Amino acid sequence: MDVWQLVLVGLVMLLGLLGVLIPGVPGQAIVWAAVVWWALSDTSGAAWVVLMVATALLLVNQALRPLLPSRRTGRTGAPRRTLAVGGVWAVVGFFVLPVVGGVVGFVGGVYGAEHHRLGSHRDGWASTRTLMRGAGVPLLVELYACLLAVAAWIAALIWA
Repeated sequence: MDVWQLVLVGLVMLLGLLGVLIPGVPGQAIVWAAVVWWALSDTSGAAWVVLMVATALLLVNQALRPLLPSRRTGRTGAPRRTLAVGGVWAVVGFFVLPVVGGVVGFVGGVYGAEHHRLGSHRDGWASTRTLMRGAGVPLLVELYACLLAVAAWIAALIWA
């Protein structure tokens, strides 16, 4: 597979990760489609393993979806922008401090946005807790499934 194709696959995966953060955009499907595109172009054993892992992760996420609370932020009183900020920081944190950094980045980003919006630590932290109980956990679970699929792809590229 050419370098430019790998860059395009990576950009599609990034688009999928951002799509998870935007309501109505099928980010998970976009990430999976990028993995399929790469696996069909690469055809190595590692590519097929990554495809199976990504498929399993994303199917488990779909199975967990009915068990988690709704992703609607209306009940929490926080704007959707807060979850988007948290999601962007989760992606950054996931790659800066692998795996664990995603949770730290997400909660930190949500807290930072709420602290800025509400103006105090106490109100920002209370809003963060409420948001995480309501809409944050389902978003973080879906984002993590996609991040792990992307991380598997990156690992396959590094070790291939």
